[in-house]
Amino acid sequence: MKRSLLRGVRRGYALLIPFLAIAAAAGAAACQGCKVPEQGAASAEADADVGATRPTVRLYVLSTVAGALEPCGCTKDQLGGIDHLAALIESQRGEAPDRLVVGAGPLLFMEPEVKPERRTQDAWKAEAMALAAKEIGLAAWAPGENDWALGAEALAKYQEQSGAAVLAKNLEGAQGVRGVVVRDVSGVKVGLIGVSDPKGLAGAYPDGVKAGSAVEAVKAGVEEAKKQGATVFVGLAALPRGEALRLADNAPELHVLVLGKPSERGDVNDGPKPPVLIGTTLVVETPNHLQSVAVVDLFVRGKGDGPLVFADAGGVAKADELISLSARIRELEIRLNGWEGSKTVSAKDIADRKADLEKLRAEKAQLESAETKVTGSFFRYSAVEVREKLGADKDVAGQLLAYYKRVNVHNKEAFADRVPEPPAKGEASYIGIDACTNCHDDERKVFDGTAHARAYATLQQDFKEYNLDCVSCHVTGYGKPGGSTVTHNASLQNVQCEECHGPGSLHAKDPEKKGLIVLAPSPESCVTQCHHPPHVEGFEPMAKMQLILGPGHGRD
Repeated sequence: MKRSLLRGVRRGYALLIPFLAIAAAAGAAACQGCKVPEQGAASAEADADVGATRPTVRLYVLSTVAGALEPCGCTKDQLGGIDHLAALIESQRGEAPDRLVVGAGPLLFMEPEVKPERRTQDAWKAEAMALAAKEIGLAAWAPGENDWALGAEALAKYQEQSGAAVLAKNLEGAQGVRGVVVRDVSGVKVGLIGVSDPKGLAGAYPDGVKAGSAVEAVKAGVEEAKKQGATVFVGLAALPRGEALRLADNAPELHVLVLGKPSERGDVNDGPKPPVLIGTTLVVETPNHLQSVAVVDLFVRGKGDGPLVFADAGGVAKADELISLSARIRELEIRLNGWEGSKTVSAKDIADRKADLEKLRAEKAQLESAETKVTGSFFRYSAVEVREKLGADKDVAGQLLAYYKRVNVHNKEAFADRVPEPPAKGEASYIGIDACTNCHDDERKVFDGTAHARAYATLQQDFKEYNLDCVSCHVTGYGKPGGSTVTHNASLQNVQCEECHGPGSLHAKDPEKKGLIVLAPSPESCVTQCHHPPHVEGFEPMAKMQLILGPGHGRD
């Protein structure tokens, strides 16, 4: 009985040993799969990992937004629009669920000073920007001078509405402004350190604010973030570009440094700047006014004793070439949009340019998909143009619509008594197209078929006809003596004859007298008034002039 039992046990062991061997081998393989290579160690696993698609941390980077809620103009698929940015971020939630949106430079206002007449509208616009920033998940930004346009209390209110931290560790006396925040992303603690130099043209800082050394502030901020467990360090700098680049030299522990302007003025769009590597710090600055967003994917690989170092797995080395290709693509797109409806461009020319466009797009896509072999932790950089084709996030678009409706109602009442200044004695005033039609019926028929005849309706359909940012290019004689205002424009709505030919009251009284109006306006005059960047890109005056000519109006 004992021998029989022992034989059975031995038989059981004999069967069990191969199973245990297989299990041990599988366990060893599993352990190897779980084990993270030491930082910087060369291994087949680390090399293969470059093909990974889900980053440990994704950074969406914005620079010098400066109150640009959306682009203004009549070009198709324009650059900009925070509702389009929100749609992009939401569409990529699956591929990068662990992300931070960060910025540097002015966020809330286009100008550092707000004119009294614009105070209410610009305050509500800043509020709309803050609420939209919350929707896109803005974590922090380094403020610029513009952000104090309505004072420290207003900035504190907008900061609370945005849910983002305002970071400038080198500033003293800045209400509600912090120096460092640490965010846990995918189990990795990311330290965000901000610095700013919000100095005006006259050299003055916002009331009560003093600025110290940005370099020392960043160094201290990194140490503070370390004490909170951070292992990844991102600097946000609203500084002059040269000073910010020196910051990267002097604070080498930063993994990413986001740049923005310390101050912004006007609506002119900047061109793109390529990212640069200073030591091991990736320095990123995107074009202003939300023309594009930089996407920095950080892949943390390894748990060595030393600090993290991210190698470039694609993006920086080819950034200049990608920017060049993007510019050529954009130029062709603008040209093709401008040719739409043109009677002077042949179908063959259009087809050839479309073929060129597809070739450039394919070349860019191939360059973007090329990968660089690296080991250990690495990053990928890319720039994405923010455009209409990305779609519009419903919630953010709803916030923008609410803002426009609110402003429309307010301005209609607030500026109800705003009338144009009378012309000087002996000077002409604007009389409107109906008066012109008395003698120029053929020209009126041509006008009625142009986009200029529907310019005001495009504002009305979007609740913008009383918006101070919009109305001037959609009425005739805006702000000119004897012309129109935001509320007094009933006979001067749309882009009428007198916008190009000049005020016509004296001409109407004495049609035979020469020199009272501009008979043949220069096509370039359109560019100086409304059809210029950023409102219209690639405007070709001679080609566009053909769209408003017809029998009795430049053509027999």
